[in-house]
Order: sequence, then C-alpha cells, then structure tokens
Amino acid sequence: MTRQDFFRHSIVLALTLTGGAALADPADVPYPEGYRNWTHVKSMVIEDVHPLYDSFGGIHHLYANDLALQGYRSGQFPDGAVIVFDLLETVRAEGALSEGTRKVLGVMVKDSAAYAATGGWGFEGWAGGDPERPVVGAAAGEACYACHTAVENTGFVFSSLRD
Repeated sequence: MTRQDFFRHSIVLALTLTGGAALADPADVPYPEGYRNWTHVKSMVIEDVHPLYDSFGGIHHLYANDLALQGYRSGQFPDGAVIVFDLLETVRAEGALSEGTRKVLGVMVKDSAAYAATGGWGFEGWAGGDPERPVVGAAAGEACYACHTAVENTGFVFSSLRD
C-alpha cells in the first residue's frame, strides 16, 4: 500500500468514526472501560497544516492493556490485547494547546478466532466516546482493517511503544 493509499484509507476511517450521522449497530467489540488506567503509549497532535487534519485533527492519546504492552515489546500481539485511540479536539488559547471535546474513542481488540477475517483484530469506535454510539460495526473490514493491512509486519498496529 502506498503512502497515498494509506492517507486515502485513513480518511475513509476517520469519516466512518467521526461521521456519527449514521451510527452503526452495536458491535461485539466491547467498550474499553477503565482504559485511562492502562499504560499510555504515546500522544500526538495533528494540526491544520497536516493532510489528515480534516479527518484526524486534534490531540491523539494511545493506551494499551498489559497484553498489548507484551505485543508492543515482542512484535506479537496475543489474544486479549486491547489498544485504545482517544481523539480529542485541540483548543489553542494564550499560547497553549489543551484538550477539548472528545471526537471519537477507537479500539482494537485481538481475538484471532473471532476476528480471523480482519487479521485477528476487532475494531470499533464510539462517537464522542459514548458507549451508546458505536460507529464502525460491520464496516470494520473496510473502514479499519483495509488501512491496517499496510502495517501487517507490525501486527497490524501503526503505533510503537515509547519506553
């Protein structure tokens, strides 16, 4: 997959996750209760000059449960690994950036048997981080996995652990 294809698929994913107008049926991927108590993997800010700003602009935080940490370190994510992508609006005021409203909470759950068609990962996102507003559902293969195939060599995971 070329970098341009990656960006194209990222935009499709972002539109799916943040669209919110047509919410998906509840998926079998569980909402990641307590994820903010997990290990913080990394953060980044996508600003208005970035090509993905319209879709992914804001502050990103990534969290991992203990099994996902094992996967980051070994390169092999075991079943039960969960990675959370927390996207918030960026508020710029008085020379500082701070978190605004949550745009979407995305999750990847590793279960090789249940999600064999998508590389062993289940995907879901919740509009505004609201567990009652899932937005991916049955579109996970097209909206999420299609993009993640670009990083099959890292277990379908884009991020890396910063120890």
